[in-house]
Amino acid sequence: MPVEAIAFAEDLAGAAGLEAEAVGPEAEELRLGIVGAGKFGTTIARAAINAGYDVAMSASGPADDIALTLDVLAPGARAATTGEVVGHADIVILAVPTHRFRELPPDLFGGKILIDAMNYWEPVDGVDDELAGAPDGTSMVVQERFPSARVVKSLNQLGYHELEEQPRPSGAPGRIAIGAAGDDRMAVRAVMRLIDRLGFDPVDAGPLKNGLALEPDGSPFAVTYTADELAERVRSDGGLR
Repeated sequence: MPVEAIAFAEDLAGAAGLEAEAVGPEAEELRLGIVGAGKFGTTIARAAINAGYDVAMSASGPADDIALTLDVLAPGARAATTGEVVGHADIVILAVPTHRFRELPPDLFGGKILIDAMNYWEPVDGVDDELAGAPDGTSMVVQERFPSARVVKSLNQLGYHELEEQPRPSGAPGRIAIGAAGDDRMAVRAVMRLIDRLGFDPVDAGPLKNGLALEPDGSPFAVTYTADELAERVRSDGGLR
């Protein structure tokens, strides 16, 4: 990761009294859960398995309904119920169509790090005034729905093609950055470790409301950034309020 991005993350972490050692590999948690078994969810699953994660996945129906899909599209991932996924993992990625997150019980993710990888898109999600008009980003609405979860906005910046085709080893030229915004500083650090292991440069984007700067702007294709470029975007667009 570029020095500027590390310094940015360390400055934010220091304000919360965190020690730099918290990002070390000895703290790595390798049990990952994914709620949502569409193209994006299965792409993340493949990447995570390649990075050494133990992955359990669920969809809206019975686990048996997606078992064959996972055998083909994400070999090594285990089909499970959503409750089993939450019990299995300390980090859970929420990768369902955005309009469906309210179908999940508010206490489902209690105490878990919940990565909100969803993007509200009206052609798919329909008109949703609460999400469309959220002044501090849609992840604040997700946090309100799951008040006991440690919500981090991340993994939503890229499409599944970029996630599949663009990972690079740490320090490699041309490595793409992915931001992580959350109010729980330790949760953000854990997500940053995940991003790095998946093959991307993690950038600490500050508090959860800065997740607004990570949401797509309506462009038909995902915009990619280096770590320095993304840190600057968060500073200017998110404002680090």
